[in-house]
Amino acid sequence: MPVTNVSHDIDTRTLTITAEFAAPVERIWQIYADPRQLEKIWGPPSYPATFVEHSLQPGARVTYYMTSPEGEKFAGYWVIQTVDEPTELTFDDGFADDEFNPVESLPVSRNVYRFRDEDGRTVATYTSTYETAEGLQKVLEMGMVEGASSAINQIDAFVAGADR
Repeated sequence: MPVTNVSHDIDTRTLTITAEFAAPVERIWQIYADPRQLEKIWGPPSYPATFVEHSLQPGARVTYYMTSPEGEKFAGYWVIQTVDEPTELTFDDGFADDEFNPVESLPVSRNVYRFRDEDGRTVATYTSTYETAEGLQKVLEMGMVEGASSAINQIDAFVAGADR
């Protein structure tokens, strides 16, 4: 499994997931840069994602939704802050309504995704920082660790299949 470590710290309001992939940094970056590839790994296996708007440019707004096995849609958005292709992406990630408007009652996180080469493999560090400890606690209770881990754990199989 690609996920090698998961930790959260209520004091710093952070959730950090570390993963290692059997692919070079540039290949992992391509997944996040291409919405059709990102759809294959963004949601947990039983909650596939659909990206409606996608641009990795500072200031851009990315919109997506995940569909539950019962057909229920859960929308979200990113606001891209910085892009340092292919090693770092920062963005705010929030929950949205059906029209992709922010849901003010749910937490927003500032995300820093870092990718570094280690002997032709990619070590990724995904760090999410929430505005409040309560916000972090809320997403932990919602199953964020399990959902994000199962999504990230799809990447090696996706890359292996897509690159054949």
